[in-house]
Amino acid sequence: MVTLTEARANRTVKDWVAFFQQADIPVLRQTARELAQLREHEDETGARDITRVVINDPLMMFKVLTYANNHRSRHQLQDLVQVEQAIIMMGTSTFFAQIPTVPHVEDVLNQHVPALVDLLKLMIRAHRAGYFAAEFASHLMDLHAEELRVAASLYDFAEMLMWCFNPEAMSEISKRQAADKTLRSRVVQQDVLGFRVVELQAELVRVFNLPSLLTDLMDEQRAHLPRVRNVQLAVNLARHSADGWGNAALPDDYKDIAQLLHVDVERVMHIVGVPH
Repeated sequence: MVTLTEARANRTVKDWVAFFQQADIPVLRQTARELAQLREHEDETGARDITRVVINDPLMMFKVLTYANNHRSRHQLQDLVQVEQAIIMMGTSTFFAQIPTVPHVEDVLNQHVPALVDLLKLMIRAHRAGYFAAEFASHLMDLHAEELRVAASLYDFAEMLMWCFNPEAMSEISKRQAADKTLRSRVVQQDVLGFRVVELQAELVRVFNLPSLLTDLMDEQRAHLPRVRNVQLAVNLARHSADGWGNAALPDDYKDIAQLLHVDVERVMHIVGVPH
């Protein structure tokens, strides 16, 4: 008799993509609560009100953008990359009717509390990365700062999905890395999962019809381009500052960001909110 854990361990990227196409993608309970409140006053609720809630939850952001890009009208030629733009195009009533706010992440992982804690940390980090990316873009007067927020927020969305639906394997990866700080994520992922999460993410972007711009902005091979660099640096900063401002990698992050923004390191520390 093959256990569920063993069955999951043998899944390929293709198997997981097929699974996620059928799965109910969970969202944070807080997201569901806030959207339920907005729905009670639907007539007075605009796309911007909904967007303010959605951008706090990377998995809800994923659901909104995949729905919007898979239900575009024939006249809508451009990909929908910004959350507010996507909600405007579908309309608030369609949003409330078609994008479920269940299940909740907290319920999906109620038997795996340590995995839930790790996932919530990852989601908070993703939200911070999105905030930093939008801040840097605004500083550079990028008129499409929200695209960079989305790219940074969704940078690790495949990993979030794996925490939701394969917590045992993700916990094993986390445990091995905690025991050996020199282990590269991708090496451990290959060993435990049989593939790298980045490979899964590339397939999910393609199959779920996410905007190709997001793929470009998440692509480390394009790091020489300023907008891609922005996303990378925002993700790095969020990762390195996740447990406070004492991480040894942060001074290098500040220097890299200073170079991107054409300001000095002091100014960068002010922009990102390093406490004095």
